[in-house]
Amino acid sequence: MSIIAEPAIQTPDTGKIDLVGMSRAEMAAEFDRLGLPAFRVKQVWHWIYHHGVRDFTEMTTIAKGMQQELAGIFDISRPGISTEQTSTDGTRKWLMSFADGKMAEAVHIPEFDRGAVCVSSQVGCTLNCRFCHTGTQLMVRNLTAAEIVGQFMLARDSYGEWPSSKEPRQLTNIVMMGMGEPLYNYDNVVKALRIVMDEEGINVSRRRITLSTAGVVPMIPQIGADLGVQLAISLHAVNDDLRDEIVPINKKYPIADLLDACRAYPEARNSRRITFEYVMLKGMNDTPADARELVRLISGIPAKINLIPFNPWPGAPYECSTDEDIEAFAEIVNRAGYSSPVRKPRGRDIFAACGQLKTESLRERKSA
Repeated sequence: MSIIAEPAIQTPDTGKIDLVGMSRAEMAAEFDRLGLPAFRVKQVWHWIYHHGVRDFTEMTTIAKGMQQELAGIFDISRPGISTEQTSTDGTRKWLMSFADGKMAEAVHIPEFDRGAVCVSSQVGCTLNCRFCHTGTQLMVRNLTAAEIVGQFMLARDSYGEWPSSKEPRQLTNIVMMGMGEPLYNYDNVVKALRIVMDEEGINVSRRRITLSTAGVVPMIPQIGADLGVQLAISLHAVNDDLRDEIVPINKKYPIADLLDACRAYPEARNSRRITFEYVMLKGMNDTPADARELVRLISGIPAKINLIPFNPWPGAPYECSTDEDIEAFAEIVNRAGYSSPVRKPRGRDIFAACGQLKTESLRERKSA
């Protein structure tokens, strides 16, 4: 799928043109329109995305006169930070504010030798999955490519991990598992991830990027063709009756159709397995029979299963399965030949764990 160049976006408070979120082609077209030399595109791109600069005066390979000219026309944006919290386990969460006052959250989950930044694609969510706190927030709007890229750039700012070549680093992976359904904001997500993967900029390998979807079946082959990133499926149930209840998109795209799309995913192979996410809900989906049915359903798909202990939130209608039931479930799946790690809950004390993200942004009234 080709991404069409869009008109330049002005920063509301300055009236300048925001360079973050532009594709290379869009940046080149904008520079050409303004009569700026074409070679400046590569220079500016490198300074923004490799070095992470936020001020044109830091672009030391560009003459001061040109720095001033660029600064008079362009902005290099970041989301604002309303709050930044760090959990007792090292997980860090940012509540970000955007130019229109809307908010979303991003999270860094550190591990011993790596760390993933969980990035949001929407303010709120369209899907209303019943076990997910984000699903209780009305859909407000899609995030722009600049706002999606900006989340990872903000995280790098916070950890001081510029330039992109700096090693060792804590921010190694990106997971599109934050607020929202990425495939319902397809163009902006694809554009943002292409910027993130650019080898002369942020340079995160597609093998280190995972996109999670609740099952927008028609878009699954497209994401494989356009990006070829790792795919994760929020499955959470092994029969349509239960999945209709807890993941309502299943009424439109039932399990059989979803798994057919997974089998056809162009990047699926043993070295790049599809991850099936399965939240463990007490008395709902956690029996040995459920585990055996899960194994049957995914037969023939290069896959691993992430078992996610349910993370509670105020008013949640479910409880987490017992440790014994989770262990028994995992053993059945493992014996069938599928890796079945139990995800360690992270950041629960700051509501940064899987399924806990939510902001106070509200949907605008149509009259507004």
